[in-house]
Amino acid sequence: MTFSSFTLSLREDIAIAQQNTNISLQSPARKLTFPNLKPVLIKIFHDLKQGNKTLSQLQKDAIASDNFESLALFDAYLQKLIQLGWIYHLVIPLAKAVPMVGNYHLDRDEIDWQNDTFILSRFAYLHSIDGEMCLESPLSQSKVLLLDWRSSALIAKLSQPQTVTELMTDIPDLTEAIAQQFVSLLFATQMLAPKTARSPLIFWEFHDLLFHSRSRSGRHDYPIGGVYPFKEAIAPLPVVKPLMGDTTIALYRPDIEALQQTDLPFTQVLEQRRSVREYDEENPITVQQLGELLYRCARVKEAIETEMVELSRRPYPSGGAIYELELYPVVRHCEGLDPGLYQYHPLDHVLCPISQWTPETEALVIEAWFANGQQVKPQVLLVITARFGRLFWKYRGMGYAAILKHVGVMYQNLYLVATSMNLAPTALGTGNSDLFAAASGIDYYQEASVGEFMLGSLC
Repeated sequence: MTFSSFTLSLREDIAIAQQNTNISLQSPARKLTFPNLKPVLIKIFHDLKQGNKTLSQLQKDAIASDNFESLALFDAYLQKLIQLGWIYHLVIPLAKAVPMVGNYHLDRDEIDWQNDTFILSRFAYLHSIDGEMCLESPLSQSKVLLLDWRSSALIAKLSQPQTVTELMTDIPDLTEAIAQQFVSLLFATQMLAPKTARSPLIFWEFHDLLFHSRSRSGRHDYPIGGVYPFKEAIAPLPVVKPLMGDTTIALYRPDIEALQQTDLPFTQVLEQRRSVREYDEENPITVQQLGELLYRCARVKEAIETEMVELSRRPYPSGGAIYELELYPVVRHCEGLDPGLYQYHPLDHVLCPISQWTPETEALVIEAWFANGQQVKPQVLLVITARFGRLFWKYRGMGYAAILKHVGVMYQNLYLVATSMNLAPTALGTGNSDLFAAASGIDYYQEASVGEFMLGSLC
């Protein structure tokens, strides 16, 4: 089975125009002109637009006109169009491979139709998009649109190893040739598991590779970057989240100018920075220390009005000056504060009590204890959340990846300032977002925890 059995079609958004013996193809971003074409090649371009002939049929048409001269030209032109991602490969009536990037190519794999078995790649996933069933994989430069219910049934059967004969069983009106074409298309688009193990893929989880490939350019054509997808539909979230209650606790505001004279040298702080999982429980962290840490790490230094969205400046960087992260101290043992869950308001530099000590807040502390190897329970656990709509209002594709990068720079800020203040800091690698939603009453999809940071007093 070769690629010659695939039906070829120009992408829908490619316009074709003819002027005398010249053919022009126009995409939204590029125009190509093929001059002085023979009639057979002109007809082939129009056939590509119609999308009703296989590669083999188009090649035969080219050969019939003048032996091999037109065939050589056609093959060269076709490779150019495939590399541009302007050509669909179809298996009628089952599926269509849609290129998602330029420099596109199909993988070729020798197949023994009598003995080989086939199974879906663990990275392939099927979902509905724009009213069609779509098969995608972070391994692939294309997506496969399923055109018939039988193709969905075939995908389901490929969850287990199948020969072509087994694959065809119980699927009506499916010839062996079409089944082989369908398998060839899935192989060519890397939707099937490879015959030989690719060692780097052993390390990847499905969700990690998907997240990596879809939050960066190169393997898809989905919108990515600052495209403001909800500009006309939804107002942007405010630069600072409103207080969640009527009561506030004013926090200590350190003298930044004085700290510039007395603080530890920056290089010394960098060199001393480490995770500390041992606290002085008789002399716990104080509310003044917590206030200084939050002021130096996360306060709003300036609110900025723009025509599009409110922005701000804070002590750590954030993509587009959006600042979607929020901080919620879970206090277990802090001098000057009752145990419970608090909201930090970075504009007014105050704490707003959300709840007293409850089974849910205790569970958050226990979760942190497990996450750090059951070495110590934090005196104060800083839960870092993201107001997703705040960032997603502007950014597509890369939004969640940007949130995690922001969590990283927040971690570094907390580490360095805590080290300078002689506190005991520890960042955690995981947490329970559902548990935080239960403790705070905040909708999981509106705002959820994306990072956790433990604090305590040095022994």
